[in-house]
Amino acid sequence: MQKITVDIFHIFKKCFHFFSVQEFSIGPREVFVVATTDRTILDFDKFKELQDGSTLYLLQHERQDLPVAAEEHINFTPHYDVVIRGGMHEYYASQGQAPLCKPYTLAELIDNALSATAKNEGLRSIEIRVLNDKTVGKPAVIVLDNGHGMSSKQLNNWAVYRLSKFKKESSTFASEAEGYVRPDPVPRSLNSDISYFGVGGKQAVFYIGDSARMISKPVGSPDVHELVLSKEEFERKEKNNEDVYSTTILNRRPGDSSHVKNNDERFLHALIAEERGKASFTAVVITGVQPEHITLLTDRLDIVTRQLAHIYHYYIHGVNGHVMSSSSSNSDHPTNIDIQVTLREKPPKCPRAIHLREVEDDMQTLFINAAADTFEFRATTIPERGTVEGIVRYHPFLYDKETYPKDPTVAQGIQTLIKEKPIFECFWNGRLIPYTKVSEFDWCSPRGAKVPVECYSRLSGVLFTDDRFQVTTNKLTFTDLELKLRDKNTIYTIVVNGQNEFNQWLQNCHEKFDKQVKFLGFKGTITRHDVPSKKMQQPWATFSSIEWEGKTYKTGQHVKSLRTNPVLYGTIDRFLLYGNYDGDVFATGGQVEPKALYDTIKIIPISKIDKAATDEVIRRNIDSDLAKLPESLKVVWPKGNPWPANAVCPAGTPLGPINVIILNRKGEQISSIPTAGQGKGQVLSMQLKIVLHVALHSAKWGFEFKRNDNLTQLGKFTLSLNTMIKDNSSTVFGGKPLPNYTLKFTIKEGNAQSFVLGTVSPTVRVGVPFNIPVQFKDLYGHVTAPPPELQPVLECSDLDVRYETMDSRGTTFCIRNVKAKGKILKHQQNKHPVCQWVNQYPDENYVCFSGNPHSLHVMPEENPVKVENGNPVAFNVEIHDEAGNITAQPKQIVRCQVQGFPFVTTDCSNTGGGQIMTEHINLKIMDGQPQMLKVHFEIQKHIASVTRQLKVNPSARVAKMEIYRADAENLVVTNNEKIDWLAGGSLENLFYRLYDEAGNEVAVSAEIASMIKVNWTADVDLKGLIQGKLPDIQVPTKVQDERFFQVSYHDQSVSVSFVITPRPDEPARLKATFKQNTVRLGEILPGNISEYQNLELVDQYDNVTWTLIPTSVRDMNVEAEGLDTSSVAFKWQESSSSVVVTGVRFHSGRLGFRDLCFKYSSYVERINVEVTAGVPAKLKLIGEPEQPLQVFSGHSILTPFLVQLCDEWENPCPDQRVVVHLRPSHSTLKVTTPVTSQPVNTEGKASFTVNSVSGPKGNYQLKFTGSFTEKSIPGPAVNLTIIPDCNKPVKLSVEYDSSARFLAGGIFPVFSVTVVSEEGSPITTFNPAAVSMFVWKGMPSGRTAPQRVGDWANTQGDCPLFFISFSITISFVFLCRDKQIPQHAGQHVIQFALRVDKNNDLLSDQIAINVVANQPVKLGPDSQPPTPVVSNSTDITNRTLVENMTLRIMDSHGNSAGQDLDGRVVVSIKCPNGERSNSLPLFEGKISSFRLILVDGKAFINRLAIMQNSPGENGNVYTLLFQPEVPKVPTPLEPFELQFHFYNDAENQTRISELTKKRDELSAAIATYTTVGHLAFVEDDTAAWVISWHIWGDMDCVVTKTKEAAERIYKETNGRQQVMALDSVKLFWKPLPHIRNGHALFDPPGNPVFARELLICPNDQKCCDIVFKNILGNTILIDDLESANNYRREVVQKKIQCPTILTRQGERVSAKGKFGGAQNKAPPMNTIPVFGAPFPQIYHTLKRDIELLQQYQLAVRKKEEAEKERNDFLRNLRSPDMTKKHKDMEEKKEQHRRTEGNLSSPAEPHLRRSQRPSAADQELSWETR
Repeated sequence: MQKITVDIFHIFKKCFHFFSVQEFSIGPREVFVVATTDRTILDFDKFKELQDGSTLYLLQHERQDLPVAAEEHINFTPHYDVVIRGGMHEYYASQGQAPLCKPYTLAELIDNALSATAKNEGLRSIEIRVLNDKTVGKPAVIVLDNGHGMSSKQLNNWAVYRLSKFKKESSTFASEAEGYVRPDPVPRSLNSDISYFGVGGKQAVFYIGDSARMISKPVGSPDVHELVLSKEEFERKEKNNEDVYSTTILNRRPGDSSHVKNNDERFLHALIAEERGKASFTAVVITGVQPEHITLLTDRLDIVTRQLAHIYHYYIHGVNGHVMSSSSSNSDHPTNIDIQVTLREKPPKCPRAIHLREVEDDMQTLFINAAADTFEFRATTIPERGTVEGIVRYHPFLYDKETYPKDPTVAQGIQTLIKEKPIFECFWNGRLIPYTKVSEFDWCSPRGAKVPVECYSRLSGVLFTDDRFQVTTNKLTFTDLELKLRDKNTIYTIVVNGQNEFNQWLQNCHEKFDKQVKFLGFKGTITRHDVPSKKMQQPWATFSSIEWEGKTYKTGQHVKSLRTNPVLYGTIDRFLLYGNYDGDVFATGGQVEPKALYDTIKIIPISKIDKAATDEVIRRNIDSDLAKLPESLKVVWPKGNPWPANAVCPAGTPLGPINVIILNRKGEQISSIPTAGQGKGQVLSMQLKIVLHVALHSAKWGFEFKRNDNLTQLGKFTLSLNTMIKDNSSTVFGGKPLPNYTLKFTIKEGNAQSFVLGTVSPTVRVGVPFNIPVQFKDLYGHVTAPPPELQPVLECSDLDVRYETMDSRGTTFCIRNVKAKGKILKHQQNKHPVCQWVNQYPDENYVCFSGNPHSLHVMPEENPVKVENGNPVAFNVEIHDEAGNITAQPKQIVRCQVQGFPFVTTDCSNTGGGQIMTEHINLKIMDGQPQMLKVHFEIQKHIASVTRQLKVNPSARVAKMEIYRADAENLVVTNNEKIDWLAGGSLENLFYRLYDEAGNEVAVSAEIASMIKVNWTADVDLKGLIQGKLPDIQVPTKVQDERFFQVSYHDQSVSVSFVITPRPDEPARLKATFKQNTVRLGEILPGNISEYQNLELVDQYDNVTWTLIPTSVRDMNVEAEGLDTSSVAFKWQESSSSVVVTGVRFHSGRLGFRDLCFKYSSYVERINVEVTAGVPAKLKLIGEPEQPLQVFSGHSILTPFLVQLCDEWENPCPDQRVVVHLRPSHSTLKVTTPVTSQPVNTEGKASFTVNSVSGPKGNYQLKFTGSFTEKSIPGPAVNLTIIPDCNKPVKLSVEYDSSARFLAGGIFPVFSVTVVSEEGSPITTFNPAAVSMFVWKGMPSGRTAPQRVGDWANTQGDCPLFFISFSITISFVFLCRDKQIPQHAGQHVIQFALRVDKNNDLLSDQIAINVVANQPVKLGPDSQPPTPVVSNSTDITNRTLVENMTLRIMDSHGNSAGQDLDGRVVVSIKCPNGERSNSLPLFEGKISSFRLILVDGKAFINRLAIMQNSPGENGNVYTLLFQPEVPKVPTPLEPFELQFHFYNDAENQTRISELTKKRDELSAAIATYTTVGHLAFVEDDTAAWVISWHIWGDMDCVVTKTKEAAERIYKETNGRQQVMALDSVKLFWKPLPHIRNGHALFDPPGNPVFARELLICPNDQKCCDIVFKNILGNTILIDDLESANNYRREVVQKKIQCPTILTRQGERVSAKGKFGGAQNKAPPMNTIPVFGAPFPQIYHTLKRDIELLQQYQLAVRKKEEAEKERNDFLRNLRSPDMTKKHKDMEEKKEQHRRTEGNLSSPAEPHLRRSQRPSAADQELSWETR
């Protein structure tokens, strides 16, 4: 069998080879292949599988491009499923819905595209292109994708109707066929496996239009396959009895549109041109589009895109859908699908492009972002194992409306099919099945729910199914979904939220998220003890009113309860809501505290308020109940002794008895409170407040009170009878007082029965008058009036007592001016005189004392009083009254003063006498004579003072001491004497003598000797002191050490002091003093004054002896190792009598210590001097990299350089004052080191690490030098070679047409920029976007742009320009083309920059250009004059319109453009806006117009004014017109117009002139600065509002780049303008507080984000980042206040500092945790300056489209020019001359062919060249039969 197969194949080869040679003229040695249209190379096995009628290619190789298009015949007979499945929904007008209104026809085509792109590794791009532009053909709809494409076989399968993916053959050959493989399970079943039945695509294209063109290029194939199916072709074949289901597939090369001939489809040329460069694609082109469809797609494109975004929502946005909050993402399941819908209409309408992922109002987006919480579940069907993922969302009621999203389509008036609101929308394999919706399941139905029924209307949901559930072929309806889900065997499981049942989740949502009741009038927070649970007792917020379902309930309003027992009727006392609140708030519920009748207060839920009860019904019930309550009291006096109102009765008058009856409003007697329900009410009782006792109820009299005989208290009384409740003694019921009765009366005093004396001083003094008050009382002790004709009698033993008068006023009686006289003995002071009344009233007794002070008595009475010096004196004093009695009064202080001594006092206030003891009298008595002193006594000013004489006699105490030396000289030491004594010696034989005050020598006793003290020793010989001998004194050894000595007696009151000064002894040795003992080698020892280096002769105690003389220097010398003796000198120092040594220097030898030996006479002195390294002289390299040293530019040197500092003897020198520098040998070599200079360390070493070396290639040196003060220290140099780097850019080479003229506002010539490497070769690896072009006005400034040229600017004028439009035309050149020249003429500079990396730019040489004016178009002034204001005035100043103004001919940009133009300017006045007026102002000379001469394009106006009393309407605005007339200009120039105000009076003119001047100044000032508020945009309105409020104080801050500019603005504005300089700002910032090391510490609530990240800076991004990071810092923006507080708590608990937090609701939580209050609440947006919003995305799209259209316009223009040039060339080719030349060429070709034939070998004949097939002929297709 195998052999036969081989033989057959050989036969086939031979036959085919022969046929090929004969048919296609293929040489025997030429190689060719035979392939199918799918580019499958045929071998024997594949040839056997090949079917008849297959189209094959004869190619030179497998990948050869088709030179011409080739047709392939196919058949696409429909599958038999057309019959067996024909009963299913096949029509798109399902349920009466036009399919394009819900664009499900387009969805079928998108389904195919999604399946085709399922295996794309990168972006999955799908575009629906709607063409409604007659300029490119008739309307068409194109669906494009970048999927794997279709081979010709797959394209044939697509054409077969009802050929599902389960039955399709993927290949021409059965051996390569692949069966259908179900994709692996993925979340939400987003597997892109939705091109399913082989029906939808065909139905869709023929529903939309009449023809479908399928264009596809499969992966790996160089060919494009094209299939056309059209209604017209089907009808034609049917009419001609041809096979309707057969056609051809066109196979062609990409971009070949030569087969398109139909002018209605000329748009295909552009579409096919897009094929070049695409690896694979598929395009579905629908033509013959129905008018209603193209109208819908054009006019309602937004509806179509919205519904498509709904259908493919989860394919576009991922498994979580379109969550619009910034913190949410689909990072776990990212999507790479981009579906775009574009619409092109006839110009001038601009093309529109809508990406479905940018649609924000499709229903799924609205559902997702309006949901407060979700409940996820999973269902599994048995036995199919079908999987359903379900999501239930809750949309709460918020404040005053439902948040359940409304369909925007319904809102726009489009009728929808949905009449109800089922919960679940259904998705099949991730794609919406629109006509199947599931209302509910048993477990989520409202039956038996605990929450309000309306909560179930707030649910939305989604069901995601896999393909185990059946859908109709048009994918509009599920056939079995709901049936399977309701099957009892279906298993439901909860996925998230941890809820065990749906109802619990729904109840939590209702309680947490619904905000149905608005609580108003916050009053405070309370604790409720009536709540049994302590946890729920607090906090409870109280409010005064609520708004509930459109009604307002307030405190005091009548309400009725609903479903309570009993039903309550009452008024609202307050509303309560559990939780912490401080203002108005919304909630789902709360409680109300109504105060009902019968004193019932009960707290009920707000939901139990009967909203249907009317105020009339409630009032009627309340009135009925009020009539049963106690209303009044009836008072009865049974004894007939009633007290009238306001009665006045004497004390003791009886009251009562009294009986009381309680009556209601009906007059009925009651004894208890009626109840609202069953049973007896509360029992009443009565209270009489006078006696405070309670009466019991009597059936006969009601309440009885007995007689009261105890009314004896005086005053006004009120008898109160109060009804009260017996159980709680309350007198109030239901908020109203119970009935009561009052009686007012007065009790007065009775007749006098006794008297008492009033307040009198308990002591009566002799001779001092006093009064006696008397009070009379009745029987009950009440003060009453005295009896008439009353006479008092006063009696007293031993004293005479009398009174002058008496008086009586009302109840007051007084005896006045009572006096007592006489001598009081001591035993009589306690006896009481008697005061008695004649009519036998009681007696009263008083104590009588001595009188007021009168004189002072001092004892002893002798004069003078004697006292011994040093002793005190005692005096006795007494104070007498006028009768001689010793008297005691307060503040009786006696003062005594001895002459020359301070006061002493004694207090005589208690006894009237006392003793005064003076201080010790110590006088200095030298001559032994007594001294006299005066003693003065005094008390009060009105009492005479007393004086005594005091005689002080000398005492026998020691008063003087004398010190002397018992030797031949008998030296006496005087006090404070200075004694000169030999240093180290001893002062001996010192004695002392003592003398008293009389000058007598005092004998020294042991007691006196013990009181002798010396200060130089504590070891004192007492026996010697008794004999008068003092201890010896040891003199100090140092002459500078003066000592103080003292001998004292007792307490140093007697002492002798002296000072001993030591003097030097004889010389003992030579002393050398060197304060500096360290010297550098080669340097002189520092110091040349006596205190540093000198020689002296000292004694044994080192005291200088001052014995050297000037001639001593001759005998002095010095010796030491290595000492330069020639420089040593000895000099006499007169001031210190010493010898100074100078010039000590060592010039050789070792380092370390050396001995200096000084000699003088017989004296020798040695000292040690340390010799250190010498002066730094050179640097030595002790560590370096290996040589030769070669480095790539930009690389580092790994081995550091170690430099040693040395002196000239090469000793290491550790002088840290020396700084070592590292410098390159050439300025082009850039060396980067941590430090370029540094001082040496303590070892004299410096280490340098080179981080990078960069520069042009070549040989360099790294030079090390040192510096010490201004002296340079030489050092080594290291050779370094820079190896060129071919990938490192070092230069930008710019080429352009230098002869081009630069017209203002024109187009720059093309700039060619080449990036040159170090090696000199061009670099091609950079992105064109990295090359930038800067343009600024001015002169070249060197290599870098001036500082005011900022990065990324894009403005005109004097500001810089930045272009980033570069493209690569060849492999190494960047081109900048079609860019606008600056609009201002003058010198400009161009510089190109290459962004090498984030921090480095490479700049080109600056190019100076001269921008010249463009074509003249208008007349204008040099500078815009202010708006003139003129008036009819004699003063020409008030009539002047313009003054000193120069007019110039300008181009459109204001540049002077008329240097060579002459002409005239006609000046006139007109009305603005083309108005007409018969009263126009006239110029001076009474003229309406005049002409100015225009020379070289300019005219000067000295003054232009109106005439006096010019016509014109007062207050009108006129236009001053300057019309140029220039004959050389082909187009008339625009005139210059200047409006002015005209007034008849000068006052109005002045006022308007000032206003216009101020307006012009403000306009100029506003344009001067850019403030913080102008630097950025904020897209979100709420974010812009709250951020602007937070930095309100900084919004007008002016930002400058330098401190100097900021200071200039500060001075110009006199400090009123706040400024900020960027060069003084240094910032440090961190990630969000909840992020550490790139990981979140917790799941943050409220979507926190740095506020600064929401700012969009259109210009100067880098500087703006610094500004806002400095102002806003780490301020965070979050959704709401609750999230902000929760976020702050989480951060602080993790010991992390939390910055200020702003909320989108306008709240602020400071960094200290404070929130609330007016200072932390943003005011309304319209009251503060707010950041602007950026341009919408459509603006940038249009701007980009405009730029593309401009480029397209330029390309079209160039194309037209090229075509014209080509046509001219072709016309030239057809000229007779060229025809003749062509004929000559053909003849020469023929001669050449013949010659070559003759040269051929005759043994091996060759095919003639004329018979060789062309390249096109070799690729002809052929068929096998």
